[in-house]
Amino acid sequence: MSDLIQDLAPLDVSKTPRFAEVATFMRTRPIPMDQAKDLDVGIVGVPFDLGTNFRPGSRFGPAGIREASRIIRLINGRTRVAPFEIARIADIGDTPVHPVLFDESIKIITECFCRISEKGIRPLALGGDHTISLPILRGLARNEAVGMIHFDAHSDTGDQVRGSKINHGTPFRRAVEEGLLDPKRVVQIGLRSQIASQDEYDWARSVGMTLITMDDYESMGRAAVIEEARRVVGDGKTYLSFDIDGLDAIYCPGTGVPEPGGFSMRDALVMLGGFRGINMIGADICEVAPYLDSAGITSLHAAHLGFELICLLAEASREHAI
Repeated sequence: MSDLIQDLAPLDVSKTPRFAEVATFMRTRPIPMDQAKDLDVGIVGVPFDLGTNFRPGSRFGPAGIREASRIIRLINGRTRVAPFEIARIADIGDTPVHPVLFDESIKIITECFCRISEKGIRPLALGGDHTISLPILRGLARNEAVGMIHFDAHSDTGDQVRGSKINHGTPFRRAVEEGLLDPKRVVQIGLRSQIASQDEYDWARSVGMTLITMDDYESMGRAAVIEEARRVVGDGKTYLSFDIDGLDAIYCPGTGVPEPGGFSMRDALVMLGGFRGINMIGADICEVAPYLDSAGITSLHAAHLGFELICLLAEASREHAI
């Protein structure tokens, strides 16, 4: 283990209890964003929910997920990956946001992820509503279109909401239009909600996205879905976006638009573990609203998903150039 990796090791539970000190993700060492360097993976909060059109509150998601992550141990019990032993990982704080100005916040978030990308850091973003995926991709994929694995009950490829072209229901339509995503390398898993317009799914399919609805998921089976997602994204650079409402509503009451009939946490963990080796350049977990939660289970599940993503990003940092 290199000296820098050892210096960044999370707090030792034998010396500092899990419940002590200020919460960072998995008690990782905090480093201010403007001082972050020589990192492989950075955990970044994006406390923004001005793009929500129903129940707000995901601006508190980063804090809730960090608090819930205190319980997570450092070695993946299924894959045996020990991310903090193979990669330089730190919590680099939150992106600045404006509390009421939408456009200003989007601009600031984009600039932050441009700087993160320039430093060669693979981010795990803790949202925030799903609007944040667009400015994140503007920062990470500004030089070339990337592929994406997207877990969600909703396609998020709508065109507009009452005249608004950028919100939590439209980020991936805009990302394709802006050349940030290669639609033929995008797979969406878990779609099942009612839709406001046929155009949402029709448009996504027309540009080449692969949509795996929950009906498809049940007929294909979990292993086949993993194989299909790996086929779609291939060997190129890939982003992963996980809307917590991709989970069945019983696992995520603390979200703006919970949808019944989804996959389980077990399904999600196994699928993420099945993406080892993919060139993951970044990831996000979105739409966690702690004030809507029951006993903190949504934040807890998001934290566990975040650990799986940290494992993928850590391994990718060893295997692929960014």
